[in-house]
Amino acid sequence: MSSAPKTRTVSQIALPPQRESLAAAVEECLQRTATALFQTGTAGKDDLIHTMHLVRQSNFHGQPADLLDTLARHLHTDEDQVAAAAASYGERISATLSPNLHVVPFAGRLIAPSTFYENHPDVQRLGAALMAAVIYAEDSDAIGTASINPIAAIILGEEIAAAVARRVNVRPIITSVMLDHQSWTQVIRKHFQR
Repeated sequence: MSSAPKTRTVSQIALPPQRESLAAAVEECLQRTATALFQTGTAGKDDLIHTMHLVRQSNFHGQPADLLDTLARHLHTDEDQVAAAAASYGERISATLSPNLHVVPFAGRLIAPSTFYENHPDVQRLGAALMAAVIYAEDSDAIGTASINPIAAIILGEEIAAAVARRVNVRPIITSVMLDHQSWTQVIRKHFQR
């Protein structure tokens, strides 16, 4: 008997549903994030409606925005307060997820996986739109995503799993983590030259 793993066709690999478009993924992220913020009592309906409108406007003008950062900027003026508030919102959302995502502050210092992005340009475009990044890619087997917004990191991970499985017939192990505000800004700038 051979101990070699049996190959499976793509149809045998469980794939998450791939979003129909980049805009659909961004809107799903916005809706799920707003719902989580409201359900956790983190933000009220009026503040969420206003900040969702700001995010949609920004996205429409080609300047991707994250709801957590936008909400924090709407409610606070001091940059330190914005950073603390956005991180707090992410932690509250993460507490509702299973498994919870944890903050990995050193992730901002990891080198951008340019080869992975070159092989998967749609993933890079989606990451830029969600403001979530691939923080490591060990071939196609193990891939890490990160954002200040845990829902953005998860959606990016789901789309990567589907894209990689369809391309190379491997279901990768996806690890999603959260970033603190400073690391997140550095990662977004480094990965997407903003």
